Amino acid sequence: MTRRRQDGIDPVARSRARRRALQAVYAWQMSGSKVNDVISQFAHEQAHEVADLEYFEDLVRGVDKHQDELDTALAPFLDRDIEQVDPIERATLRIAAYELRLRPDVPYRVVINEAIETVKRFGAEHGHTYVNGVLDHAAAEWRAVEFGASKKK
Repeated sequence: MTRRRQDGIDPVARSRARRRALQAVYAWQMSGSKVNDVISQFAHEQAHEVADLEYFEDLVRGVDKHQDELDTALAPFLDRDIEQVDPIERATLRIAAYELRLRPDVPYRVVINEAIETVKRFGAEHGHTYVNGVLDHAAAEWRAVEFGASKKK
């Protein structure tokens, strides 16, 4: 039985890739290691857990490459400096911001839902509420057409 959609994407493997990306971005943020080292470490582990390795790498490399841009874009939606945000929530927000801004192929609702579920699993007790609020406001601005169309349904 295959879980792949008609477009070839396996949503379960993508979810796993996002969870692993969160762990990798968190480790990268906390250790200051080179992103290639972190990817290598997590990619090896990921190979044993059917996940979308290509998507995992895209997320981690994308956050690394665009970190300043993502942090600047998130700033208007935060109630504190990005560096003061809980590290798990910060990593999640950066990954979700990358997807919302640079992966228009991923529906904004999927991005937000995945971010919320990931923070529920790994973050602080009410961290998902904060992440949801930030990303909901960000999506309304960054994906205005898509966001507006979904609110009319």
